Amino acid sequence: MSREQHAGRAVEAVWRMEWPRLVAGLTRVVGDIDSAEELAQDALVAALEQWPRDGVPPNPGGWLMLTAKHRAIDLVRRNQTFARKVALLGHELVTEQQQHPGLSAAVDPDQAIEDDLLRMIFTACHPVLSAQARVALTLRLVGGLTTEEIARAFVVPESTVAQRIVRAKRTIAARRIPYAVPHGADLAERLDSVLEVIYLIFNEGYSATAGEDWLRIELCEDALRLVRILANLMPEEAEVHGLVALLELQASRSRARVSPAKTLVLLADQERSRWDQLLIRRGFAALARAHAVDRNRDLPPGRYTLQAAIAAVHAMAPSSEHTDWRRIAGLYAILAERFPSPIVELNRAVAVAKVQGPTAGLELVDALAAAGALDSYHLLPAVRGDLLAELGRHHEAHTEFVRAATLTGNDAERALLLERAAECARAADTKATDQS
Repeated sequence: MSREQHAGRAVEAVWRMEWPRLVAGLTRVVGDIDSAEELAQDALVAALEQWPRDGVPPNPGGWLMLTAKHRAIDLVRRNQTFARKVALLGHELVTEQQQHPGLSAAVDPDQAIEDDLLRMIFTACHPVLSAQARVALTLRLVGGLTTEEIARAFVVPESTVAQRIVRAKRTIAARRIPYAVPHGADLAERLDSVLEVIYLIFNEGYSATAGEDWLRIELCEDALRLVRILANLMPEEAEVHGLVALLELQASRSRARVSPAKTLVLLADQERSRWDQLLIRRGFAALARAHAVDRNRDLPPGRYTLQAAIAAVHAMAPSSEHTDWRRIAGLYAILAERFPSPIVELNRAVAVAKVQGPTAGLELVDALAAAGALDSYHLLPAVRGDLLAELGRHHEAHTEFVRAATLTGNDAERALLLERAAECARAADTKATDQS
């Protein structure tokens, strides 16, 4: 490999890893996300020009940050209102160069980098932004994804993603949202928003809402990376560890959820030897940390910790038949009582059906259907179809599966639901023939 090729690959690798830290640190200095991104891009151009000629520096991330900060001085000097920031930035550069002689060796203190990254996470996930905007901005600024990559992952036009990001930045500027980590009572509300965004990113990768692919591993990995970063930055927050545990345990099944033919494989049919044992162990460890923090504070487990506990029961079972469904039903009952939602109730219905039989589960599902809160949610008729099929009511089950297929936007999931509908139609015909 030539020196130029080596340098080019180094730039590409370092760029993806260092982008969030660069933008976060520069936003603190210049006070503007757009300017911070431009400065980071300028540093990348400088690296592409200099590294092939001079070689890759020993500390590439520090090189990029210091180069960007030098360019930041030129930027703030063009605006007289930034005079104070010039002095501050100049002091930072002098300090860095005194502590780390030579441009290639310069590096920010680890704690400063962590603080900047934490500020950026809370800014990108501010609840004043729409959920779609928070997801796009987080993936862009904290995940380091390009607008093209985000658009491809969510199967939307690149222009749509770009508009969401632009609108989010404008809202942050117009509302004068502080680039800071909240404290006291505000922290819980804002942390909920951060965790929700990471969970949304993971869920879109784990069960894609649209497109041909059922699973988008890259999004799952991005969400895992984000939540692991957050856990390192906020080790005393139990729900952060709870979400880490949930995502690790869910991700452990990824390889078993899609067949070689790229068809969807349901949990009961998965080959559990393909579940990733490393991720399962990491999930158990994170769940233990969440419980430990809650015990130290004498608090009950939160939403994500309870969901992780349910995922842990699945992970411990050698097969679907040996799953402790009674424990899962009990955990869902606690979850439904403390954090009620129609989707939690639907999942509880599945667990109740496993313990008490399909009739008991169907009663809960019918109550949800009557309430109307999940009219457009495809898994409601899908679950109802499963329960009706178990009860031998195949004609009704066929109708439910067809309805579920019309509601999903994912091609792989639609194919599975239509296959289930066809099976029920055949079973209904067989039953009718036997009775005639």
